Amino acid sequence: QVQLVESGGGLVQAGGSLRLSCAASGRTFSSYAMGWFRQAPGKEREFVAVISASGGGTHADSVKGRFTISRDNAKNTVYLQMNSLKPEDTAVYYCAAESLLEYYRGNYRTDQGYDYWGQGTQVTVSS
Repeated sequence: QVQLVESGGGLVQAGGSLRLSCAASGRTFSSYAMGWFRQAPGKEREFVAVISASGGGTHADSVKGRFTISRDNAKNTVYLQMNSLKPEDTAVYYCAAESLLEYYRGNYRTDQGYDYWGQGTQVTVSS
């Protein structure tokens, strides 16, 4: 079992920055790929970024160049640095843990491949 707790969300003006954190406890953190998803009101949950156990990151086209995923295995924490925020980035952001088997199968852009989820943190970007 893995428990995930997100933090760092809040209200920011367009063009601003936030850094989300996701602290993991339970089973070995470094055994999982870690992903970030987001869900805006009335929309499906969508993939934002994923990072492998070794630290390689993949980002959705909508955030590429603005968001950066990273992890610190010593702290059991994954981060999402969000710069140049836009109003359309407003959503609840979730972190999730995926087995390395599913990750290397390429099943990281859909939420179905993830085993554990945090409770989410709200990010609101004002125009």
